Amino acid sequence: MLTKILQGDITTRAVDAIVNAANSTLLGGGGVDGAIHRAAGPQLLAACQELRATDLPYGLAPGAAVATPGFNLPARWVIHTVGPNHHAGQTNKALLVSCFSESLRVADSLGAESIAFPAIGGGVYGWTGHQVAESAATALEGFEASHPGTTIALVEFVLFSPEMEGEFRAVLGEPR
Repeated sequence: MLTKILQGDITTRAVDAIVNAANSTLLGGGGVDGAIHRAAGPQLLAACQELRATDLPYGLAPGAAVATPGFNLPARWVIHTVGPNHHAGQTNKALLVSCFSESLRVADSLGAESIAFPAIGGGVYGWTGHQVAESAATALEGFEASHPGTTIALVEFVLFSPEMEGEFRAVLGEPR
């Protein structure tokens, strides 16, 4: 898989799937979650409400992932995942790795060839940029090893700040 690291707005990426750093309600919020909901339009909220009314009545658990259409986004799908909230005592790094791994698994099951990730768990959830980048790297390595026939050819990390971009470059190196 080719990996790209860039600073920018994930809602503008022309990839098959973008990953939403969602909260467990799936009903929108701040940061990346709010930006994705605004850019996708009200149909995204309706799709998430339908998931809550059917498959996910108690919400999405940290580390899990689920897909919806992308609606008004350039991306065909939005893959929602809930990072563990470090500030709330959810300090199991395996859950953070799972956010990336499960999102890759869902993208592969959809036949996606490209996926863009934000810094899941960074920001208000309290994980450092280094911890997020390490979790992403661990997930990528594990996914590549366990899914040799994956449809995913491109993984982008679209990061909001130059500091987070720097952390990802330090951990993942230059794009490969």
